[in-house]
Amino acid sequence: MTRAPKETSSMLIWLDKISRSDIAKVGGKNASLGEMLQSLADSGIRVPPGFATTADAYRSFISANGLDQKLREVLSKLDANRTTLASAGQEIRTAISEGVWPDDIESDIRTAYRELGVRVGLDEPSVAVRSSATAEDLPDASFAGQQETFLNVQGEEALLSACKNCLASLFTDRAITYRQIKGFDHLEVALSVGVQHMVRSDQAGSGVMFSIDTESGFDKVVLINAAWGLGENVVQGHVDPDEYQVYKPFLEQANLIPIVHKALGAKEIKMIYGHEEGAPTRNVPTSKAERSKFVLSDPEILELARAAIKIEAHYGVAMDIEWAKDGETGQMYIVQARPETVQSRREADAFKTYRLDETGERLLTGLSVGNSVASGEVCMIQDSADMDRFVDGGILVTSNTDPDWVPIMKRAAAIVTDHGGRTSHAAIVSRELGVPAIVGTSHATEILHDGQLITVSCAEGETGIIYAGKAQVTVEERHLNQIPSTRTNVMLNLANPAAALRWWRLPADGVGLARMEFVINNEVQVHPLALTRFEELTDTGVQNEIDQLTRGYENKTDYFVKKLAMGLSRIAATWYPNPTIIRMSDFKTNEYADLLGGRQFEPAEENPMIGFRGASRYYDDAYRDGFALECQAIRHLREAMGFDNVIVMIPFCRTVEEAERVLSIMADHGLERGKNGLQVYVMCEIPSNVIEAEAFAERFDGFSIGSNDLTQLTLGVDRDSAALAHLFSERDPAVLWMIETVINKAHSAGRKVGLCGQAPSNDPDFARLLVQAGIDTISVTPDSFFAVKENVADAEAT
Repeated sequence: MTRAPKETSSMLIWLDKISRSDIAKVGGKNASLGEMLQSLADSGIRVPPGFATTADAYRSFISANGLDQKLREVLSKLDANRTTLASAGQEIRTAISEGVWPDDIESDIRTAYRELGVRVGLDEPSVAVRSSATAEDLPDASFAGQQETFLNVQGEEALLSACKNCLASLFTDRAITYRQIKGFDHLEVALSVGVQHMVRSDQAGSGVMFSIDTESGFDKVVLINAAWGLGENVVQGHVDPDEYQVYKPFLEQANLIPIVHKALGAKEIKMIYGHEEGAPTRNVPTSKAERSKFVLSDPEILELARAAIKIEAHYGVAMDIEWAKDGETGQMYIVQARPETVQSRREADAFKTYRLDETGERLLTGLSVGNSVASGEVCMIQDSADMDRFVDGGILVTSNTDPDWVPIMKRAAAIVTDHGGRTSHAAIVSRELGVPAIVGTSHATEILHDGQLITVSCAEGETGIIYAGKAQVTVEERHLNQIPSTRTNVMLNLANPAAALRWWRLPADGVGLARMEFVINNEVQVHPLALTRFEELTDTGVQNEIDQLTRGYENKTDYFVKKLAMGLSRIAATWYPNPTIIRMSDFKTNEYADLLGGRQFEPAEENPMIGFRGASRYYDDAYRDGFALECQAIRHLREAMGFDNVIVMIPFCRTVEEAERVLSIMADHGLERGKNGLQVYVMCEIPSNVIEAEAFAERFDGFSIGSNDLTQLTLGVDRDSAALAHLFSERDPAVLWMIETVINKAHSAGRKVGLCGQAPSNDPDFARLLVQAGIDTISVTPDSFFAVKENVADAEAT
């Protein structure tokens, strides 16, 4: 007769009887699983059922097999440098693996496994066997990936073997090293084994998510990585996953879709159940269809993000979460949750910036991890067996890392990998060690070579850049409490959505200029007419490139609208609800022509600077349907995504009649000034904008002075001419007259007026002139924010 399993015992506990207060019994991982089963099931968080052996079971196993003295002896030799890390780890693991389960513990495991089968309706259920150390998943030490996980384990004998191998993994080389780094006593740490029913993500997908942006620490987004099949490939960085970001504050509004970023990953392989004896899982290539499709639908992305904020709210800290989708039921499960241990502990007040003054040739790009810069010689290592070759202070270049690589990762100046996303092992460990890393370069191991001097820059946004040679770098550290308060609003000029989150801690009054054309150039990459008139393209190579870029979207125009809206949304989200002023596209014809497919649709102009640009394009048949897509993107951004803080700005609007035509077309596309709170500003960069300011004020809600173009057109000086550079000055009396006049006229009409440009940061006297003239806002690049606030504060004080 099979004895009934105990609900709890000193050796085994069911997960639904565990809470987070039981870390000493079952380790951080299992305590967290039990906490969610007990406390979050009613709120829709699904956690697979299972049980855990206890720390007492581990100690009983060690004692019953007479291993206490063995562990002390081997670890003492390691401390005294009388044996190597690899030899010590192997000796301990072998001793544990050759041990025998005490009868009572073996019986408990067998009985609980049979009971789990009853609970899930299967005779021999497939289970995941996970290690959970008692010093793990703590707020100040994650121990992520330090012990082993075994997937698709089936049958009692296989389970007993996997559980024993989990105990042995407490002494992997990486786990020993990590405890040494964190100052934990090896003999004081015990290990619990968690046994959970397998989620059939081999038939769907899985991945990792964080309730905080892993690079900037911005706490209002959820970051999700996803790949096909079982989740180990994402965790270990063996695949380049899809990446999604969701804006948390809007998740409670069911009518909104606040997905602010979607990037299609290559997802070259997936892990599925194995067929051979002793091989419970295996990797297989993904199909072409799988590589060209997002793993998650928008509703699934939002479901996971809502789960993340519920878990974060329950624990009260930012969380690192693993999830899996069951391919048979379509349901989402949370299979692990631990505190995020890097950004949540970062000193919020410190603000360090890196400026690259001089660089060599750009060699490679990938995903940036960290926000610093490092130079050094390449140390190319493809196999962990060759780690002895690593030279301290070198730049580790490899295909991908796993926890075995930690001992040399902590000795590296920087890390570069071919594969992996922001939640891969290389990324997580690099953040925790404070080492800059660039992951997912695709071919770093092919392009770089041993001994090559390179610079790894993670200080230029989410794209990490590898330069040849040693770059000249200026490092500045400021503290936010040093920034003075000002009556004049100081806003930011931003173009790169990837870089916006880096600056979220700055106390800016919003975004005074978000350049749409930069987002089109870097995120969309395709000329809008090449999408609306795709069949007219004569270059089949261009058509093929566009087909590749638009994979995963319903149609080609949907790609433009969603990609542009998501790119702009990351800028609008960073300082919400403060205003974000988005300038509609202001490419010159030569710049439009450089977009993919653009040359077929753009005329050649002698002087594009004062040619077919800005407002004149929007109502012209040559670009009208391209402007329609821009309007659709703004409408999606404001109405479907929820960013009603967005203000639209029209550039290079030469006449009042032109303004009326543009506003009419915008209204035709659902962007009617005044409706749903929409404000529309105009750039003041042409003398006619100043001369006719009263008439423009009747048609627009505000002005933004573009000092570069206004200076150029007032003085008749090409701003790009080196020969005339000595004549180009915003402080010329004629230019100052223009600025003061438009400020006075705008204020008389009850309209706001701002200025976007570098002059206030470079010239304190110019900032003083603006303040004295009554400017409402000054908008500058983020790296100038400190200087401008100080200059404006001084001006206001005098």
